Amino acid sequence: MATTTTLTNALLLLLFTLLLSLSFIPSFSSSTDSFVFGGCSQQKYSPNSAYESNLNSLLTSLVNSATFSSYNNFTIMGSGPQDVVYGLYQCRGDLSMPDCATCVARAVSQVGSLCSQTCGGALQLQGCYIKYDDTTFLGVEDKTVVLKKCGPSVGYDTDAMGRRDAVMTGLITAGGPYRVGGSGEVQGMAQCVGDLSLGECQDCLVQAIGRLKNDCGTADYGDMFLAKCYARYSTGKSQSSYKAQKSSNEGEKTFAIIIGLLAGVALIIIFLAFVRKVFGEHGK
Repeated sequence: MATTTTLTNALLLLLFTLLLSLSFIPSFSSSTDSFVFGGCSQQKYSPNSAYESNLNSLLTSLVNSATFSSYNNFTIMGSGPQDVVYGLYQCRGDLSMPDCATCVARAVSQVGSLCSQTCGGALQLQGCYIKYDDTTFLGVEDKTVVLKKCGPSVGYDTDAMGRRDAVMTGLITAGGPYRVGGSGEVQGMAQCVGDLSLGECQDCLVQAIGRLKNDCGTADYGDMFLAKCYARYSTGKSQSSYKAQKSSNEGEKTFAIIIGLLAGVALIIIFLAFVRKVFGEHGK
């Protein structure tokens, strides 16, 4: 009986160790949370005003909605036109819902400190984008350049530049608001904000991709963010600001393995407890 008790205690310790290890599993969405750009409007709202209350409601709605949808927009009405808040969020097309929700929550927390008491704010993280304002921008096409970033030139490599141009062309001809493509080490990605029509999305991406190729030339990577769409590429020549991200399948597999181990340990403990009870009853 002492042996059974010792083994049971050891298994309980193992179960506790596995449970504790869950808190140390690295976040597979950490790269999606890194900052890309942010901006705030000049106009400010008064503390404890109706606008502030409506803005808080809007930001809460963004976070809640991101748990089940990769894009949504909201209009929070007020007692007067000056209290109306418009806002949206969007996650990168390959993100899982848990990663999307985590990214949007991180963006909301960051924009609060970045744009304190301003009526409008926008924040782009690697995996998601949020924006709010007191004037409507929903459904409005906007091709203003928000961020352009080009990597160092690696010289004109005919093969690499040819692959890049082919990938960029593929992004233009592909359908849908989220597009990815690759050829060898060259990877590309493009996405429109979900409030654009398919025609407006195509128009925006054609401009973003055209500017990206022209402005970044022979750079080993490039990012072109317009107000309502973006395009990015990496030739793989050096560490870039964008590499095609895998979804969190590896994290899900790791989690599933741990859950399986926990279930197995739990069954063994239940079995040993049953055996101990049976032998205990026979020993009486």
